[in-house]
Amino acid sequence: MQADDRKIQLFERAPIPLAVAKLAVPTILSSLVMVLYNLADTYFVGMLADPVENAAVTLAAPVLLAFNAVNNLFGVGSSSMMSRALGRRDYDTVSASSALGFYCALAAGLAFSLACTVGQGPLLELLGVDGATRQATAQYLYWTVNWGAAPAILNVVLAYLVRAEGSALHASVGTMSGCLLNIVLDPIFIMPWGLGMRAGGAGCATFLSNCVACLYFFLLLWRRRGRTYVCLDPRRLRLGRKVAAGMCGVGVPASIQNLLNVTGMTLLNNFTAAYGADAVAAMGITQKINMVPMYIALGLSQGIMPLVSYNYASGNLPRMKGTVQFSRRAALGLILSVSALYFLFPRAFVGLFMENPAVLDYGARFLRGFCLGLPFLCVDFLAVGVFQAVGMGREALAFALLRKILLEIPALCILNRLFPLYGLAYAQPAAEVVLAAAAVVVLRRLFRRLEG
Repeated sequence: MQADDRKIQLFERAPIPLAVAKLAVPTILSSLVMVLYNLADTYFVGMLADPVENAAVTLAAPVLLAFNAVNNLFGVGSSSMMSRALGRRDYDTVSASSALGFYCALAAGLAFSLACTVGQGPLLELLGVDGATRQATAQYLYWTVNWGAAPAILNVVLAYLVRAEGSALHASVGTMSGCLLNIVLDPIFIMPWGLGMRAGGAGCATFLSNCVACLYFFLLLWRRRGRTYVCLDPRRLRLGRKVAAGMCGVGVPASIQNLLNVTGMTLLNNFTAAYGADAVAAMGITQKINMVPMYIALGLSQGIMPLVSYNYASGNLPRMKGTVQFSRRAALGLILSVSALYFLFPRAFVGLFMENPAVLDYGARFLRGFCLGLPFLCVDFLAVGVFQAVGMGREALAFALLRKILLEIPALCILNRLFPLYGLAYAQPAAEVVLAAAAVVVLRRLFRRLEG
């Protein structure tokens, strides 16, 4: 097929900078739009000038982050399996992997909604909600989780499946369509001049936008039937050892990594909540601002995964190594520039979202701490992306355990004790310095082993 020839050309013969750009730039743009809609929630809720409403969005964030555990289990796992199978020309495994990933994600999303609806009381306590923030947080979770878990998860998993066969632009358009709609709907649902739903309105806008994004992917796959390897036919759903083991070998470590991220964020929010709603609102705003460069690095690592997987499976090791080296140079140049801006002008960035003097003071000091870790985080994301692309699930899991269990969570406890509240912002940079050094060592050993 003509479409197949274009994909083979992209994976095998296109210049590396061009191939990286075609795969990674749409992924980065969709990641940035996702950050933008997260920032839109914070921005429009912040316009209410009520720290309690802003704190509710922050306190609910770990639950939404937990979606990524499912996304990575079935999205990263099945897409890595698909790309490696494409490199081996094993098209039957490609179709079976996509079907398994889709239907497992659907079942997990429905189970997630049910569990959070039944256990809402204990969940709110776990998130660090108090009497002031309980109602607003519950309203936000009602739409984003009780109703919205399945479409939120399927939106991301479908993008992974489409991207795995080289259709990065379509994957990004689908994701961005939902994000842009969310930005349009946010003020209508949140603000008093609209529906006046406050934080709950941000959740409702997110739910509707994810439904629209899923609809885009369903229509795309229906129009491209017979010309795509992404298969949603339930008749292709098989639980054979080869496909399930290949998906879980990469997906389970990636999922555990995100569950540990949820644990770290929940702990961070609980520590911050002891200092009041202003501190929680400032921490939430700072984390959203920090997401912009972080998601650029994450988008790049996810974007090049199909290219790395394909060339690893097909044995084109020089092209695989060249892809990683080019991506590292490009990402570090950009991330270092953004980090410098954050460090020099923190109040200007925080002030875009709320003019509350206390929130500004807290946020500026938080942002200066978080931004120091961004260049090291970039190296770590790239390394983990390579591990996931080539099926090195154990190494990806080791990095996840090292980041949270051995480094970041202990650093949160120690630094908060030594430097109350403000020390929390330096736990991530302290962890990422060690992880970046470990990433360089493991990547070098990988390439030496492959070349030998």
